Amino acid sequence: MLLLVAGCGVLLFLLGLGDTGLVDETPPLFAAAARAMAETGDWLTPRVNGLPRYDKPPLVYWLMGLGYLLPGQAQWNPLGTWAARLPSALSSLAVMLALAATLWRWPQPSGSTPPGERQRGLTALAAALAFALSPLVLLWSRIAVSDALFSGCVALALLLLWRRFAASGAEGGGGGPWWLGWLVLGLAVLAKGPVAVVLAAITLALFAWRSGQAARLRQRLRPLAGLAVTAAVALPWYGLELLVEGQPFWDSFFGYHNLQRFTAVVNHHLQPWWFFGPVLVVASLPFTPLLLAGLVAALRQRGPLDPARSLRLFAGCWLLAVLGFFTLAATKLPSYWIPATPAAGLLMALAAQDLALELPAAARQRWGRWAVMGSTLALVAVLASGLAASPLWIPLIRDPEMPTLPAELLASGLVLRAAACFALALLLGVALGRRPWRGAWLVALQAPLLLFAVAALQPMTRLGDRVRQLPVRRVAAAVVAQRRPAEPLAMVGILKPSLHYYTRQVVLYEGIAPVGLLNLNDRLARERRRGLEPTPPRAGSSVLVVIDRGTAQLPHWRGLPHEQLGREGLYQLWRVPRPALQRRAAELRQAGVPVPDWQLPRPERY
Repeated sequence: MLLLVAGCGVLLFLLGLGDTGLVDETPPLFAAAARAMAETGDWLTPRVNGLPRYDKPPLVYWLMGLGYLLPGQAQWNPLGTWAARLPSALSSLAVMLALAATLWRWPQPSGSTPPGERQRGLTALAAALAFALSPLVLLWSRIAVSDALFSGCVALALLLLWRRFAASGAEGGGGGPWWLGWLVLGLAVLAKGPVAVVLAAITLALFAWRSGQAARLRQRLRPLAGLAVTAAVALPWYGLELLVEGQPFWDSFFGYHNLQRFTAVVNHHLQPWWFFGPVLVVASLPFTPLLLAGLVAALRQRGPLDPARSLRLFAGCWLLAVLGFFTLAATKLPSYWIPATPAAGLLMALAAQDLALELPAAARQRWGRWAVMGSTLALVAVLASGLAASPLWIPLIRDPEMPTLPAELLASGLVLRAAACFALALLLGVALGRRPWRGAWLVALQAPLLLFAVAALQPMTRLGDRVRQLPVRRVAAAVVAQRRPAEPLAMVGILKPSLHYYTRQVVLYEGIAPVGLLNLNDRLARERRRGLEPTPPRAGSSVLVVIDRGTAQLPHWRGLPHEQLGREGLYQLWRVPRPALQRRAAELRQAGVPVPDWQLPRPERY
């Protein structure tokens, strides 16, 4: 069974992992910092574009950097994505295996009915696939950011802690050492910060309250000693980084990226308080009815419970901990829900098991089971119909960065292929909805969606990369070919951090406003960072500027003397004489454009 789960995980997360380039805007920052660590030997402070990057702890950079240490990168990792994405992919694969192994070792009853060996295997497989097929997991497990690694560490830590607790029951045994879960929790703190401890604490507190097993939890988990293990794993890097980098690290990591994200809206990520309700629905499609049914069943459980049979309640507390904590946070992002997806996978699989096993035959319960199955199939039908109608809505897509996407997507037939996968899931769900096949009902629906991810979604990703990211890689190659020694590089308008990754040069990024031109002129003369020294605008000096077509037509850029060195998609490569840039900046100042503001405090995004 675990081999089957591993095979599914390889198809979903490892197949073709390095076939596409880095997706702007965040993944290139992680990849560039990790590559810089591997190349410079500075494994303490992540650095991007000549500046420290304090927003995430180092674990994801360390793991990516190990990939960048391998020789022959140009041959097997030419796009730089295999090494950068592998930690995310392996993290999700590990969660799949942990979910399946936990349910196989500790099968959970439905009511008073224990599952047989066949049903136990189906439930374990269904839980792993329910997690892996979440739209959020499918996306974030194949991109070079820290979310999948963080969520994987949190999930493994919580499952290890529950397994330790479950081993104290009548049907327990084999729970593992008490400290192992706390050690993995320390890795989670090294992946994203102290929020890992907060989520684990809320989960365990809710579970202790609802299960009536607080004393046994304390006895089995030894939380004070466990937190000391977590601190021993995580705190050395934080202490050393604070010692070396000082106040800027404290203000940026703890002040901005942790406290301020929770108490105030950052980067314009303002969302209503109910934001994670729709996210819960979307993240579990098309099995949302099963998740809701599983959550209701979990919340109906109360202690005292046999520890070995408490996984359903534990998963419910886990999901509610993520929901409650991030609902209270001022800054809200869809990726904040990813730590809840393993718990959702458990709840969906156990809800499907409830449909399969004999329960009291009350009419209300029979209607409830059919309502869950019918509404799930209705969602599958809606998704299949929407994808089949893609020729009607794909032409409505308007993205200035991907102007040819609608035509290429329609010509590829990939969306209709996706519709066929969902239609097959619908047919199987209807055909196998009656006994004796109801035990395999959820897995039967999941199999075509696994095919969808491999045969439709991954090719769509490659198509999108060719349309959106290939022009950036090509203009980066033009920069490398055309750049003079010590010639500075800038990008204005549409901003792509992957330009820094692929050129290996410091890039000065400025937006479309007129003050951006003033900022660029002033920064070239005054700014200093690793890889960039200020230079005066002497005769013969120049700057390379990557500018998109729309920005090039704005009044403050139009007519600026330049030599066009290349054009790729939306992007043009200019060589601009520094004296001409200085004259245009002076004209804008005389016209009333505000003074340069690049030295004002602002989070460094690139």
